[in-house]
Amino acid sequence: MERRPSGWVTDGPVAHLPGSIDTIYNYLYTSLVSEKSIFWVGSSLDDVRSFPVDARRLAGHYLHLVQQGLEPPDWKPMASVGRGVYEIRIHTHVEHRVFYLVKFSKGIYVLHVFQKKTRTTSASDIDLARRRLKQLVGERGSQRDQG
Repeated sequence: MERRPSGWVTDGPVAHLPGSIDTIYNYLYTSLVSEKSIFWVGSSLDDVRSFPVDARRLAGHYLHLVQQGLEPPDWKPMASVGRGVYEIRIHTHVEHRVFYLVKFSKGIYVLHVFQKKTRTTSASDIDLARRRLKQLVGERGSQRDQG
């Protein structure tokens, strides 16, 4: 006689956990995968909302991967913006980019979102992301002083 853990259902030679597969999936997904929160810096949320639908969906999907501690399919570090800043590359009929920071344990900070119109990233986009990063680091430093 084969022994099964308590609560298992035997259906012929196959054993099943109690409950539906959806219940099991939801339990495993919500209890084992801890997601970081996303914080939108400056106008980045409004900017991503202005993307075409296909680019917006990809941006959301790729950021969701980052929330789970996974890597998006096409990314690179953006040392020109700052340490710990990464760029997600979104390829549709036009190019879009998302600069984000995962350095802080509180969550993922989306610094800048934009449509890329030339082969190289413009200095104004890099400068804007740098300014937002500097502001974010300053705000987080003052919160530590108060806490």
